[in-house]
Amino acid sequence: MLLITPSRRIPTASNSMRYQSTEELAKELTRLHLVTESQLADVFHHTAITSDPETLIKALEDSHLLTAYQAKAMRSDERLPLLLGNVKLMYQNASGSFARVFRGCCVDNNEMVGVKVLRQRYADDPTAVAHFRREADLCIKLRHRNIVPIYEVQEFEGFYFFTMEFVEGGNLKDFLAIRGKLSPAETFRFGIDMAEGLSYALSQGMTHRDFKMTNVLMSSTGVAKLVDFGLAGDEGAGSDNSVHAVEYATLEKNTGAPRNDPRSDIFFLGGVLYELISGVPPYAPTSSYEERKRFSRYTGIRPLRQVNPGLPPKACDVIDRMLRSNPHERYTNYQTLLTDLRAGLSQFGGDTKTNSVAKIASDTISTVLCVENRTQHQDMLREYLTKHNYRVLMLSTWQRALERLKSNPPDCVVVMGDAFPSGASTVYDEAVRWSHAKNVACVLVVPTKDRAAIEDLSPNGSVRGIKHPVKLRDVREAITAALEARNQRQ
Repeated sequence: MLLITPSRRIPTASNSMRYQSTEELAKELTRLHLVTESQLADVFHHTAITSDPETLIKALEDSHLLTAYQAKAMRSDERLPLLLGNVKLMYQNASGSFARVFRGCCVDNNEMVGVKVLRQRYADDPTAVAHFRREADLCIKLRHRNIVPIYEVQEFEGFYFFTMEFVEGGNLKDFLAIRGKLSPAETFRFGIDMAEGLSYALSQGMTHRDFKMTNVLMSSTGVAKLVDFGLAGDEGAGSDNSVHAVEYATLEKNTGAPRNDPRSDIFFLGGVLYELISGVPPYAPTSSYEERKRFSRYTGIRPLRQVNPGLPPKACDVIDRMLRSNPHERYTNYQTLLTDLRAGLSQFGGDTKTNSVAKIASDTISTVLCVENRTQHQDMLREYLTKHNYRVLMLSTWQRALERLKSNPPDCVVVMGDAFPSGASTVYDEAVRWSHAKNVACVLVVPTKDRAAIEDLSPNGSVRGIKHPVKLRDVREAITAALEARNQRQ
C-alpha cells in the first residue's frame, strides 16, 4: 500500500525580493532549518549586511552555510522546494522533464537521503500524480542490494515526493564518461549486479521498462543499484503514446513480443553492457522521437567482435545474444543469463563470490573519507571536494571511520580535529598508524590547542598535518600532496 503522510503546511522558498528586510529573511531561513540562529549571528557579526536581503544570501553562500541550490531557491521567482516534511534539500542531483532528484538531509538526525520530487507543472494533473504515486507504490516493497529502496511517500504544500536511499556516487553514464570503457571482468561484474536486481524485481511481478545508464547508480563501494522503475508493469507502456517507453514499444511491436516482456529489459541491459565493454553505444543516441521509433535502429547493431576484435569471444557471445532483435533468440530468463555472466567473470579473472568492486573507480577518482560530526561542515567539505573530482565519504564518528579503514580503506582519510573536543590526540595517533598499515593518505586538520600533536609529522609524506585557521583550498591541497606522496611510495 502507498504510504502517504497527511498534508501539513510546510514553508517553501520565496523570492528574496519579497522579503521586506534581512531580519524577515533570517526568520524564514531558520524556519526552513537551513541555518541556525548562532550561525546567523556570526554572519551578521563578521559581514557587512545591509537591509537588502540579497546581501545576507550572498554572505551565507560565501560562508558555505547555504548550498548553491538553496541560495538559488531563495532568490528564484519559481516555487522551488527547500523543506519537504522532515527533509531539507541540499543539492539537485538529476533533472528530468517529469521529476527532479535531490540530495536531502533529515532535520532530526542529519541522515542523508535521496528525494525525488514531481515537477510542479504536473502537480495539478491527476494522471501525472497517479503515475508518480504508482511508481512509489510498486517499488516501495522492493528490498534488494541492487535496487535503491524507497522509504516513504509524501505530499506537502502541493509537492509530491518520495524519499529513498542516498547513494554516495554517480550514475553509470557519469562513471563511464570518466573511465571511457571497462574491462570485461568489470563489465560482467556490473552486469551481474544489474541482472540480479532485474531478476529480483521480476520475482515481485515487475519489469523495469526504462533501463538505461542513467538509471543505474554506482555506490562508493562499487555496487550497481537500479533506480527509476517508473514504467514498471505500466499498462500503457506497450503503446507508442508512452514517450519514455518508445524504445520498448518499438522493439515489442515489431517482434510480436508481449507487453512487459522481461526479455525487453534483457535487451536494453545488453545495450548497457555493450557500451561499457566497448566504449561506444550499440546504436546512436538521439532525442528524436521518430528516430527512436525506427525498428532498424535496434536491428542494425554491429557485433562486438567488429567493434573491438580484441575482446574475449565469451564476452561478445553473451552480450550479442542479449541484443538479438528476435526475442526467441535472446536470453529468455535471468537464471541462464546469470549463469553465463558468472562463468564469463570467472574466465576473465573476476571474483564470482562477491558483488563488491570497491576499487574499480580508484584508477581515476580518489575516494576521500572525511571524519566530521558538524552538519554544516560536512556539507561544505562534501560540496567542495566533489566539485574537485573527489569521491567523498562522510562519517561523523572516528569509530565508524576506523571500521571503514580496516575493512575497506579509502585513498585518503581527512580528520577534522575540531570535531573531537576531547581525545583528539588518540584519534590522530590511530589515524596515522592505520593510514600507514593500509597505505592510505592522511590529512589531520588540527586546531590551535592540538598543534603539538603534529610536530613530529613529515611535512612531505603521505600524512599531512595542517593547522587552523584553514580554508577549504588548504584542505584540498593537503589531500593532493598526501595522495601524490602515497602514490609515489606504491
